[in-house]
Amino acid sequence: MIVYYDARTESWFHTFQHQKFTLGVEEIPLLFRPTPSPSSIPFSVQTHQLNLGPLVGILAGRKGKESVVGNGSLFKKLQKSIEEHSGIALIFTLEDIKKNGIRGHIYIPEKEGWLKIYSPFPHIVYNRLPFRALEQSDQYQSAIRLFQEKKVCFFNPSFIDKYQLYTILKREPLLTSFLPETILIDEKSQLMDFLKKHTQIYVKPANSAKGKGIFKLGKDNEDSITVTGYSHQQTYPHYDTFWSKYKEIFFSQPHIAQAEVTPLLYKGNRFDFRILAHFNGQSYQVTGVGVRQSGQQNLTTHVLNGGKIIEFDEVKRAEDEFFIEEIVNRCGQILSDELGFFGEFSIDVGLTEKGEYVIYEVNSKPMSFDEEHIEKNRIDSLIVLFQQFFKKQLFTL
Repeated sequence: MIVYYDARTESWFHTFQHQKFTLGVEEIPLLFRPTPSPSSIPFSVQTHQLNLGPLVGILAGRKGKESVVGNGSLFKKLQKSIEEHSGIALIFTLEDIKKNGIRGHIYIPEKEGWLKIYSPFPHIVYNRLPFRALEQSDQYQSAIRLFQEKKVCFFNPSFIDKYQLYTILKREPLLTSFLPETILIDEKSQLMDFLKKHTQIYVKPANSAKGKGIFKLGKDNEDSITVTGYSHQQTYPHYDTFWSKYKEIFFSQPHIAQAEVTPLLYKGNRFDFRILAHFNGQSYQVTGVGVRQSGQQNLTTHVLNGGKIIEFDEVKRAEDEFFIEEIVNRCGQILSDELGFFGEFSIDVGLTEKGEYVIYEVNSKPMSFDEEHIEKNRIDSLIVLFQQFFKKQLFTL
């Protein structure tokens, strides 16, 4: 059916006489008008027990007073697809949350522009905040409490700290053998002992993404320490000299150290599987698998750092798909049990030179995939999930 938004009066209404429709998770009664006004904008929606929707909120960030920041390409694709499947999607920020609703933005393709609207609380909020600092703010915590009070489905509660992820997955018997030994760097001697034990380790900020801030640390036969970054290499005569240089970095934000894994090579370079996953109403399923291969440097396979895209079929082995399906479902269950509901995530998995699997990373807010078929599957999976939440067709995990 069609529901209307009157931009002049900031009100929602329908045109079906003798019907009592509601909108949003709180089932706010809609006004009735016999005919739309010139300032009214129509939206095609579904009905569930006279409640209209799905009404989906996409939580983005804000830069300055006006600019909304986030994955704009994903937002537009998602809004378009939600509308094509008879739903409403609005982009909003923490500042847009009001006492009785949300003042957000809807993209109007016909006008190639954004319309500011006032909406009841949505059925689902898809968390796409781009900055970890925003999730640590009092404003965000207040929003979480408000959504819980309103019984809004909050979708993907937070970024995942790398060390927290390690400690959570390490407790799972199915996954523990796939995790490189990892420590949280908190003192000089602890890191030195870890380096002595493994001789080659990776150091990463615990709260970074896209390979930012990663470097390799190596202990030579003598006392010297070699630091290898994306575009530089520096050797220090002994550990104390290295520590004096880096201690401020380690204590300015949490860092982890991870034992080096000697990777399996394909045509001379390492490669990783980038696995996208979604909840399907009963369990977690694989949405798509991309492969990223390192370029001139072997620190990371991220395309932004010189990596490249190769086809999954080029490197796929007979056992890979079964393994991927198994870990996807278990990782999804664990994350939701420990941190709150995750409807979407991605996993970075590598192979050792012996062909054994290694779980490097789990990302709660996957970037857009360059592979068009994976990105299409992603949008389709999200649409199905939003509709299931709206119609309350989900099974308990």
